Formats: sequence, C-alpha cells, structure tokens
Amino acid sequence: MKVGFIGLGIMGRPMAGHLIRGGHEVHLMSRSGVPRELVDLGGIPHRTPREVAAAAEAVITMVPDTPDVEKVLFGPDGVAEGLSPGKLVIDMSSIDPLATRDFARRIEERGCLYLDAPVSGGQVGAEAGTLTIMVGGPEEAFERALPLFRLMGKNVTRIGPNGDGQTAKVANQIIVALTIEAVAEGLLFAARAGADPARVREALMGGFAGSRILEVHGQRMIERKFEPGFRIELHQKDLNLALAGARALGLALPATALCQQLFNACRAHGGAGWDHSALVRALEMLAGAAVAGGD
Repeated sequence: MKVGFIGLGIMGRPMAGHLIRGGHEVHLMSRSGVPRELVDLGGIPHRTPREVAAAAEAVITMVPDTPDVEKVLFGPDGVAEGLSPGKLVIDMSSIDPLATRDFARRIEERGCLYLDAPVSGGQVGAEAGTLTIMVGGPEEAFERALPLFRLMGKNVTRIGPNGDGQTAKVANQIIVALTIEAVAEGLLFAARAGADPARVREALMGGFAGSRILEVHGQRMIERKFEPGFRIELHQKDLNLALAGARALGLALPATALCQQLFNACRAHGGAGWDHSALVRALEMLAGAAVAGGD
C-alpha cells in the first residue's frame, strides 16, 4: 500500500519505520524534517501534508494535540487538499473525542474514510512494534487498515464508531495515571519505613499488585531515570480531556483530578518534560522523603 505518515517524533518515527520495513511505500512529512534514517530505509520525504495525501492511499497522522491534528488535516496545504474519493485517513494521535467526530464528518464529506486509532505503549512499544491500538470508525475502514496496524501493534481492537477509539485512550490514560500514583505511594511508603524499595517491587511483581507500570515505572522511580518516555505535559493534556469530558457528563473523577494536581506540582518544579513516572517526585516533596536518591 502507498501510505502517508505525518508526525515523526518519539512515537511516529519508529512506527513509520515498521511500515517501511513491512514493504509499504511510505510518504513522510514532519514539521521538524524527515529523519535521515527513514529516508535511508526507503521513506519518501515531502514538504506538506497535501503532498503526502496526494501520493498515498492511506494517510496516518501522529501529532501532539487536537489543534495540531486540525491544522494538519484542514489547514493550508493540509491533508484534505490532497485527498481524492476513496482514500483513508487514520489519526493515531491522542485527542478530543468530540473533535474527532467532527474531523471524521469533514473527511467523509470528501468521499473518504476516517479512523481514530490512538495508541498505548509509549516509546518502548513504538520501537518494538507492540503498541496497543484502540480504533474508532467504520468496519470497512478498519479492515483496510488492519495490515498496517499489525505492523505497529500487537493488541488491535475496534471499539466502535468514530470517537470511540479516542474515548478508550482517555480511559487508558486515567488508569495509567492512577496506577503510577499508586506505585509511587507504595514504593515511597516502603522506603520511608526502612525497607529496600527494589526488593519490595520485586516481591510485589509476583502478586496481585503486579503490573506493567510497577515493572517499568517502578524501576524508573528506583533508578531515578526520568527521561521521557512519555512527557508529563502530554499526560496532562490527556487528563484535561478526561476532566473536561467528565464535566460535560456530570461525572466525578476525583482521583484523576488528584493526579493532575500532582503533575502540576512537578511542572511547578520544571518537570513538564519529565517522564510521567516522575509523578513520584511530587509525593516525595510532600513527604520530605524519597524512594531512592532523592534527586
């Protein structure tokens, strides 16, 4: 398939690489420039989203936020200007579900299909091709895109119509934030009580408290490795979507609001670009103690 890929950051770069290695003709564009490594693999660089859309049968976007997706799709020289009927647009960014439904409608008015397909798994999952992909959109579009998704992820699920993929991603980010907070509290308690947090983590991994977050982010907390990863400012963007959606639904999400405030505390100390596992630093500041190291 001729595939376009727009947005070649921490996540998009390895995802596009999997598509190239999978034998697809991949047309590339990024506001920071197309990485040389992808061109060397066989990727074809372009200057604008319109050029990418004109050259491809399916166009994937992987950019930071809702306004970025709208600009790429509908701004000057945007994807919409390069579309012809029958093409497929796949947004793999994490954005507002309501805006997603509007974007889908506008793309469908051009005779094309639209999928929202946000991912979970972070940089590690993107590089390994093991992402979880949550898809909203028509069954026909999902079946067309499935061979592409299988090159980038291992757990691929169509949730329902357009917007449902983004709704699932917001739910994912709520659970991830709350689990990071729980792991941080547990390890901080263990360390303050005098136990070795590394040994505690090892013991808990074999029990009911075991999780991928305890495994990966618990280790980050102990080793003080807070390079992203997934930046706090991006997780905050997703929690803003959760809290705005909850207000619209008349729904209380008290623990989600707590995690957002702890992320705010990290940002107040220059941590917008820290990995989201660094939420532990906010709890450490409150406790006057640290899991390890205390940096």
